[in-house]
Amino acid sequence: MSITVECQKRPEGSKPNALRREGFIPAALYGHNGTESVSLTIDAKDAQTLLKNAAVNNTLVDLSIPELPWNGKALIREVQVHPWKKTLHHLSFFSVAAHGTLELVVPIKIVGEAAGIKQGGILEQMMTELNISCTAENIPESIEINISQFEIGSNLTVGDVILSEGVTALDESDRIVVAIVPPAKAEPTAEEEAAVEA
Repeated sequence: MSITVECQKRPEGSKPNALRREGFIPAALYGHNGTESVSLTIDAKDAQTLLKNAAVNNTLVDLSIPELPWNGKALIREVQVHPWKKTLHHLSFFSVAAHGTLELVVPIKIVGEAAGIKQGGILEQMMTELNISCTAENIPESIEINISQFEIGSNLTVGDVILSEGVTALDESDRIVVAIVPPAKAEPTAEEEAAVEA
């Protein structure tokens, strides 16, 4: 999924708090021209809409900056919020056009109902996100894992996860993502323990 958002170049000497009072959120763009960064502002309402539809380090954003000779695709790298007001404070974008592969964190989505759960087993999901490497055009919104065939005792490791072409997992291949474990044994009652002892 790609989203278009427009930013303005931040006026020289402007104070971040003054900008916020005027309805703008300070932002920055990195990676578009080597180590150079550029200070930006984004309309607060646009920023809130963006964050409802885009995930940090996951969703490609088409960034438009009319005052700059640069327009291109970027990722949201960091979102800063006020420590107690929880209002949006600052956004950081990272240009992906000039970079070959990117390292991202993608959510894991479990689909299907495991046969082992129907038999009384319990689903244990050890990982909710996967660290991956891929090019900008191959960023997946999520990694789907179908557990329909899983019996009690089945598990899936990072190395077993099927990824789309051009996507590589960066987590340890033997790390368990999801497992179907046997149901916990109920503690014996006092009467049952007495019967065993008798």
